[in-house]
Formats: sequence, structure tokens, C-alpha cells
Amino acid sequence: MSDGSVRRYSVSTASNGPGEANGSGCTPRGRHYVRACIGAGQPRGTVFIGRRPTGEIYSSELAHEHPSRDWILTRILWLSGKETGANRGGQVDSMRRYIYIHGTPDTEPMGVPASHGCIRMRNDDLLALFDCVPAGTPVFIE
Repeated sequence: MSDGSVRRYSVSTASNGPGEANGSGCTPRGRHYVRACIGAGQPRGTVFIGRRPTGEIYSSELAHEHPSRDWILTRILWLSGKETGANRGGQVDSMRRYIYIHGTPDTEPMGVPASHGCIRMRNDDLLALFDCVPAGTPVFIE
């Protein structure tokens, strides 16, 4: 963060565990930075597909209509790796893998692995974080 402070949030990482390989569904480790902050001004619960708002707001009814969606909600912090060969470039590139910190339905558990590779956060926590984290902010995943 620009003021040097550290904040901690409960998150959910990949159900496949840690790992960097493209197509693994794992959460990449190491030094990253926020490449892009996406969704400013969108309502809480905005549904994103391909980093674009769909015009939908998440609800239990919408979830029932689309049971297989991996919900990306509210805001997106798109990550880029900083370590060539570990999380940057080739078959381990976090940015090309579309690794995000993003919101998730409030019904989803935190503190347990459940994502497809991204880092999931509570929507309210992500809203608070988003306003403090500009593009370029370092992120370390361990």
C-alpha cells in the first residue's frame, strides 16, 4: 500500500494447492505486483467474465441458474509475476494465467482452498483493499 501499511485478510486459494504451471489450477507463489485494478465504481456483487462486467449482480437465484460458474465478483486485482521462470514468462506466467485477487459469494468459505487458482476474498474486504491498492503494488504469495 502506498502508506507502507500491512493488512491481513482471510482468503481462499486453489483447491489444487500451490503451483505455477499453466493449466494446473494452482495458485502461483512468489513475488507479484498488481498489474491492473478492474471494476472501480461497479456495484458490490458485480459479476465479471473476461474482466468485464456482465451487467449482472450476484444473487442466489443467479447462482441457481448458473451452477457451474466460477464467480468473479465486485473487483479484480490482476496479478503479474516478477520472477522470470518462476511466475513470469513461458508456461508459468501468472498474468497470462489470469491470476486475480477477486471477490466471491459470501457463502463461499474463507481460509480453505477452494478456487481454480485465483485468490478469493470477501467482497467487503476486497472493496476496502481496492481503494488502497494502486496498480504496481507488490504482492507476495507464500
